[in-house]
Amino acid sequence: MNRRRNKKNSFSLSFYLLAAVVALASVCFAKMKPSAGETEPTTAIAADAPVSEASTSSDEGGAGKESAQNGDAENTELCIPHYESSRGGQVIYHTGYTVSYDSDFKTPQWVGWTLTAEKAQGTVPRYNKFAPDPEVRGAQAYDTDYRGSGYDRGHIAPAGDMKWGEDAMRESFYLTNVCPQNRNLNRGDWKELEELEREWALQYGSVSITAGPIYSTKQPQRIGANHVAVPDGFFKVLLVGYPKSPKAYGFVYKNEAGSRPMKSYQLTVDEVESITGMDFFPALPDNVENRIEAEKPSL
Repeated sequence: MNRRRNKKNSFSLSFYLLAAVVALASVCFAKMKPSAGETEPTTAIAADAPVSEASTSSDEGGAGKESAQNGDAENTELCIPHYESSRGGQVIYHTGYTVSYDSDFKTPQWVGWTLTAEKAQGTVPRYNKFAPDPEVRGAQAYDTDYRGSGYDRGHIAPAGDMKWGEDAMRESFYLTNVCPQNRNLNRGDWKELEELEREWALQYGSVSITAGPIYSTKQPQRIGANHVAVPDGFFKVLLVGYPKSPKAYGFVYKNEAGSRPMKSYQLTVDEVESITGMDFFPALPDNVENRIEAEKPSL
């Protein structure tokens, strides 16, 4: 704070006032300075985390939580796509997965997670209690929206991939990780691909996965009091063998009953990008990304 001095005061008075101010400042500084053995307070600054370009907001501190509990920061980054949506999206970091949530459709836009060989051998029991996501800011789905709808509460990141931790298992049942899914698909061909994820995690050491719903119209069918949008289909892309011998797999399933060979659902990742408008595996070197996304590896 600035203080005005009276210029008519004598030099002596000014000198003593100045001395008093200096003495007072010294006392205040001594009180503020930490004593021996004390630690000066610090402000925690979270490291930058990859987010969807469609995101209008992100979960504060979530990236730190995710990295600390998973220890898979590099692999986690691989499963985060670049995506722009006119409806925006809230990116939320959970223990076992990252989700971009669409509060208009009340379903995820995409969910990304990395499954390692160690995690694939987890033994945590299935939680089996669906619940609203406490991190959502805005409208969201509730379990009652699915009752009597004729659709399963279809996991995007499957509970079977989250047996490595109780928090990971519990959070996989948040409805931000769920879509209305044809019952036959959920328990049949889609489940078969989920089981393959775990086999590949054991075979390759890890698999980075991004999956989500596909909507072919801006006015999809809705269910429940909160008008949860019913997808027309689902996509899933998987990266294995990175960095030594990377391969990328793409799949698209219609949201309908069927029992077909997995190969009939397989596309190149480039083709899945064309359908979804998303850029998958953007953290890869461009030459690697361009090459593996144009290929269709054998199953």
